[in-house]
Amino acid sequence: MAQPLVLPPTRRSDFSPLLREIKAAGLLERRIAAYGLAIGINVGLMALTWAGIAVVGASWWVLLLAVPLGVLTTRAAFFGHDAGHQQIAGSRKVHDWIGMLHGNLVLGMSYAWWNDKHNRHHANPNHTDKDPDVGEGVLVWTLEQASGRKGLEGWLTRNQASIFFPLLTLEGFNLKVSSVRFLLARRRTERVELGLIAVHLVLYFSALFVIMSPAQALVFALLHHMVFGLHLGSVFAPNHKGMEMPDADSNWGHLEKQVLTSRNVNGGLVTDWMMGGLNYQIEHHLFPNMPRANLRFAQPIIQAYCERIGMPYVSTGLVESYRRGLRHMHEVGRELRDQHG
Repeated sequence: MAQPLVLPPTRRSDFSPLLREIKAAGLLERRIAAYGLAIGINVGLMALTWAGIAVVGASWWVLLLAVPLGVLTTRAAFFGHDAGHQQIAGSRKVHDWIGMLHGNLVLGMSYAWWNDKHNRHHANPNHTDKDPDVGEGVLVWTLEQASGRKGLEGWLTRNQASIFFPLLTLEGFNLKVSSVRFLLARRRTERVELGLIAVHLVLYFSALFVIMSPAQALVFALLHHMVFGLHLGSVFAPNHKGMEMPDADSNWGHLEKQVLTSRNVNGGLVTDWMMGGLNYQIEHHLFPNMPRANLRFAQPIIQAYCERIGMPYVSTGLVESYRRGLRHMHEVGRELRDQHG
């Protein structure tokens, strides 16, 4: 299990030279045309998928189309994520509308909730007191969090590595419920987002119940959200689990904080597409406003810079990345397994 790393004084963060190199390469410049094309293709593919659903109609074969719809809605989530990081256009207002249209209207998930949660993660990745992604919940990430868990919580912790991927099939529902609860607590100021989610729910379930039988509609919605949750969760899972976990005593600069807690996933254009560019996790964390299409060009520059200054830079294959993350989760539950068995 990863332990906090103490860096010698000679390896303290010096982010400025890297920033100058990245700027000189033009990698922080917007890629508006590339994003416009990518968003247009995804919208077109989603429209074709819904057309296919209408054509197949009230047949159980229609359930097969829940899989591509789940993949394409994950693409929409990636565009909402990029909008939250101001990667796409030159205006915050434009980004907010891109984010709300993809998040609230297409997905039924709050853009404001995601930004609140995700920005806290980026500010302090893998910090158990500050990063909501490694806070104690259904799953736990440290021995301290695991200590004393009993009953159902204890069972989940003892077995969390083996049930991790099955649990991801529920993540699509969890994201939506959590975001709606967030908005309801702020309903006086988040009426637009609540309204867009209401429109999403009406259109989504109206389409399903008009096209299919009630049983088919419910199974389709269940399968669609299971694919969405599994795909989205599988993209975010390899990025930080099993990496360094700073604590209150860690005095890291921006470079250490982002590089030491992140892990890249090797691959080509297919991996880039399936993971929405988040396989370049180190590059994304160092430069969160860098357009997705530029991350693969920044990768060799950043890796070479880390090698020059002696900063560990971790990049593995997808299977190995999952293996490291699951091994960390397994180790966290080991003491409870020993006590129980």
